[in-house]
Amino acid sequence: MNDIQEIVTNKYIYVPLLLWFCIQTFKVIYELVKTKKFNFKRIMGAGGMPSSHSAVVTSLAILIGRNEGFGSSLFALALVFAMVVMYDAAGVRRAAGKQAHLLNKIIETPGLTNVQVQEKLVEVLGHSPLQVIVGATLGIIVGMLM
Repeated sequence: MNDIQEIVTNKYIYVPLLLWFCIQTFKVIYELVKTKKFNFKRIMGAGGMPSSHSAVVTSLAILIGRNEGFGSSLFALALVFAMVVMYDAAGVRRAAGKQAHLLNKIIETPGLTNVQVQEKLVEVLGHSPLQVIVGATLGIIVGMLM
């Protein structure tokens, strides 16, 4: 039971997860206001403004840096991890989303292909550089405030 209490009260776990939940909830509410449709899938979905991935990893890196020191090897590990995640969000996953969009258009074009699909490919996978920057900025702010 003590292990569970330590996990629940560990700021390195609850701060990034709470930040992720808040950002994803914001995305659900924003889409509801914008489209007048409730899309609960947004709570777990990727993409959109701001990048919750970037916010989570930067908040974690800042929390570690403030506690362990910004010159520590643990902070270096967290920072490099954050950079890889943000590069992936704005690079690889964004490119995969663009490819999914193009493939969906090809499949939907009458007479172009006879490919039958059960469902469309997910197009919102990655983030624009601005979405990553805003997410990272939120993560830095939250990490500094906690």
